Amino acid sequence: MSGMTHGGGVNGPMFAHGATVDHEANGFNPTDTLRDFDMGQTSTMPDGRTLREWSITAVDKEIEVAPGVVFPAWTLNGRIPGPTLRCTEGDRLRVRFTNASEHPHTLHFHGIHPADMDGVPMVGRGVISPGEEFVYEFDAEPFGLHLFHCHVGPLAEHIARGMYGTFIVDPAQGRPPADEMVMVMHGYNTTFDAEGNQLYAVNGIPFHYMNEPVRVRRGELVRVYLVNILEYDPINSFHLHGNFFQYYPTGTSLTPTELTDVIVQAQGQRGICEVTFPTEGMFMFHAHKSEFADLGWMGFFEVTP
Repeated sequence: MSGMTHGGGVNGPMFAHGATVDHEANGFNPTDTLRDFDMGQTSTMPDGRTLREWSITAVDKEIEVAPGVVFPAWTLNGRIPGPTLRCTEGDRLRVRFTNASEHPHTLHFHGIHPADMDGVPMVGRGVISPGEEFVYEFDAEPFGLHLFHCHVGPLAEHIARGMYGTFIVDPAQGRPPADEMVMVMHGYNTTFDAEGNQLYAVNGIPFHYMNEPVRVRRGELVRVYLVNILEYDPINSFHLHGNFFQYYPTGTSLTPTELTDVIVQAQGQRGICEVTFPTEGMFMFHAHKSEFADLGWMGFFEVTP
């Protein structure tokens, strides 16, 4: 047994020689994406309700997803994942979608809304062709953690290329104060064969939170809005080392369903994880599918005083 070797190194896989991607050239950094909540432009309607307005543009863009590996992405506002839209239940929402891509797209929001605002082909406005725009307008309900994505066929390719974002509807009474962050789990099928993925990531870039750990404070409530939009694999998962978290599936209840350190999500599933770290130190988090972790879906929380 003394002759055994450990392929990839005993410390686990990473990009060769500590190399990283060019975040500036990509136009986004997953460290910023983590806590980037877009509240929109707000105004007050005649009935006293809040109107929130956003502009989202579909753009074809090459993104460096690993050192020297460029992926021809279809993005929303030039990044993967797209923006995190945030509102309060009962708000009126108005999303102006511009298709600056070379491909037809839509925006489909999870939640409750009229059929003609559903963003699917042949219903309402249907597909938004290149050079066109459309305004999606509906009320924010129910409260919880949702997502939005393109719904044009082949649907798997449009999602796998990067056409998705997070949609948070806060309850009217709010949630307890916390250090809040969004983690969107996804992958890259760089061979375009629709047979699994070659890279896995959270918020755009594999291994990013290994290079730049997520800094949180000891004793402070941490709230993670966790979304799975992974294509070409049936499930994804989230495991936190050295700690347990309360889990709220879909975030539509203020009562957690379990205290755990691992949860499993199918594509489109999402949930809120709440944890308070009692001790300082470096605590790993990753998919508990070893293949996914080895190919990029892993990171660290750095708990400070």
